[in-house]
Amino acid sequence: MSEKPFRLLPEVGPGNAHFWHGGAEGELRFLRCQACETYVHPPTPVCPECLSRDLAPEAVSGKARLHTYTLNHHPWVPGFDPPYWVAIVDIHEQAGLRLTTNLVGCAPDEVKIGMPVRVCFEERDEGIFIPLFEPDRD
Repeated sequence: MSEKPFRLLPEVGPGNAHFWHGGAEGELRFLRCQACETYVHPPTPVCPECLSRDLAPEAVSGKARLHTYTLNHHPWVPGFDPPYWVAIVDIHEQAGLRLTTNLVGCAPDEVKIGMPVRVCFEERDEGIFIPLFEPDRD
């Protein structure tokens, strides 16, 4: 098994722990407004749709479509060696619910805007699970 690439890890706190720890159960979690059912990401204390403060973490399917991507060739961070895919994915559960991530497990000729992808997780120190996306071949 290859060594995990270096990553700058997030500061985890009460407002975002659901997102970074959900991978322990294989779940991609976002805040969801309990009043209007809008998913909210990045996490905020108020729903941008109805201004409710009644937000709670909720798992999504982990299915998405590739919205856009770039193949990075520049060594921005020592230990996180290029090339690697930087992608924005559209989460199935809600139009406009997008996540910036890395695309893994695919060859350059297979990457296409609109392709189905699914979440997978890279476990890091302190119980942090980085959500990454891979082609959904099912």
